[in-house]
Amino acid sequence: MRFVQLARLLGCCALGIAAAVLLLSGAADAQGGKVLPLPSEKVSPQAQAKGYAGPQACVQCHSEKYDDYRASGHPKKLRPAAEARAWGVPLPEGWEWDDISYVVGARWKARFIDTQGYLVTSTGPKKDKPGKNQYNLAQGRWVNYEAGKKLPYSCGPCHMTAYSKAGNQDGLPGMVGTWAFPGITCEECHGPGAAHANAPSKTNIRVDKSPAACGKCHIRGAPDKIPAGGGFIQHHEQYNEYLAGPHAGKVSCATCHDPHKRAAVSIRKQCADCHPSQAKNFTGSKMQRSGVTCVNCHMPPGGKSAEAFGKYVGDVKTHIAKISTNPADRMFSDDGKLAT
Repeated sequence: MRFVQLARLLGCCALGIAAAVLLLSGAADAQGGKVLPLPSEKVSPQAQAKGYAGPQACVQCHSEKYDDYRASGHPKKLRPAAEARAWGVPLPEGWEWDDISYVVGARWKARFIDTQGYLVTSTGPKKDKPGKNQYNLAQGRWVNYEAGKKLPYSCGPCHMTAYSKAGNQDGLPGMVGTWAFPGITCEECHGPGAAHANAPSKTNIRVDKSPAACGKCHIRGAPDKIPAGGGFIQHHEQYNEYLAGPHAGKVSCATCHDPHKRAAVSIRKQCADCHPSQAKNFTGSKMQRSGVTCVNCHMPPGGKSAEAFGKYVGDVKTHIAKISTNPADRMFSDDGKLAT
């Protein structure tokens, strides 16, 4: 695979990004500051029957990891309206919280699901104006997403825990499938945890640190291709990018990231830890003195989730890591649908 031309990468890196990040780690108990359970963490009889215990079962032994998880984006991929309301996300014009069942997203954008399980695609006083239905958090503005269409919510296994294609969650016709918990909770990655909570053992809980474990959700389409559009790599493609780069098969996602933490504070390894000779050569160089870092060039913001910050500056860092210095190389295929 050929990769992005160095000159373009450096052009991307030279531009600064100012983004507002909204976070919610959960309500605090007035007595001792403990994080209270969220309504979405309630364990249904159906979930119990399948061996699920809920995130609260993890707190007694893993309180620090639980707190990290609660502050991360994983549990916020899908939240009941009451939790999103407490978080402070604004509503589309013409809609009230009683009209909303769930809110999708927390880091880049927020989309809304009505009380029938369909994504909100029209707004306004009469809810008949297509668009202005997605709130981009960093920019603080409303944009169009599939304006005016009737869209069932079918984002399935990557926005909830223990997803099943069967049925309709909460009996809502627009909800495709059911789940044990909204959002990505502990047991989506570690498997049903009731047996482990009752008798903790390394043999009755799943700990999978392989890149493929993260790749179940951080992928788009075929793993050997990197879909693109509008001049940017599409979002949640970190696994596609990893497989296309020099790190594939040598390190895992968990080598660099603590998966329990939000991305901005999850880094557990620096580039120099594995690349000491390159770091030594870079130290004192013209590039370093000008403020350029490894990440600026090897992981530029070439992906887009919600909204780009400029013509060549997306809102998601790439994970390809390779740099091509060949002027003939191009970032995208002729039709712009694949990163090359």
